[in-house]
Amino acid sequence: MNDLLRSALADARLTHDQVARRLGVDPKTVRRWIDGRVPYPRHRRNLAELLNLDEVLIWPNLAVQHTAPEPPPVLILGAYPHRWAVPRAVWLRHFESARREIDILAYASLFLAEDSGIVRALAERARAGVLVRLLLGNPDGSHIRERGDDERVGDSLSAKIRNALVLYEPLRDAPNVEIRLHDTVLYNSIYRADNDVLVNNHAYGVAASDAPVLHVRHTTDGDLASTYLASLAHVWSNATPIG
Repeated sequence: MNDLLRSALADARLTHDQVARRLGVDPKTVRRWIDGRVPYPRHRRNLAELLNLDEVLIWPNLAVQHTAPEPPPVLILGAYPHRWAVPRAVWLRHFESARREIDILAYASLFLAEDSGIVRALAERARAGVLVRLLLGNPDGSHIRERGDDERVGDSLSAKIRNALVLYEPLRDAPNVEIRLHDTVLYNSIYRADNDVLVNNHAYGVAASDAPVLHVRHTTDGDLASTYLASLAHVWSNATPIG
């Protein structure tokens, strides 16, 4: 029973039928409201105006709902069924757009290292003052061997990492570049350019190149991109710098 509503109707000297006619509802609906059912927002607003009262004075529980924080926005700019389906122009534009920081977290990211144009773009961004951090797998790590076994490629993953390190060698002469090695079970490869993040999801037994990629944007703490960036920061903090 909503005694607050019943009292308000009595004070206003309004009957169920009068309220029903004013709001365009059935009198039975008004009786259900008095019995405790909460009206739809449109009817709540109209009834509160009819009684010249604030809604929360009739339905106090609404005050709790009004103050509940809204969930962070989910900003997904694009999705690709496979990493190989992401156009090269997207990768190049992604890194060239960075003005503050670039992060690459992967096992090898050999497809980037083999692209001299992208490596050159990373070096140019670093010379322009952008912090470039490369976080690759330790070719001798236990989790790297396990990942190679899961993908049925054996030691070739370790070989890819060593090859990528050679191809990334020109970046080591550029300022603002740091390379670290990790031995972590990666659930995603993460490619960050400021607030834009390309996430290559990993699936058991599936090569990263065949797995999907999401393009998400970080806009506020706790949003979708924040989860991936927190993971990246955790792996970075536990990785080993290359001397």
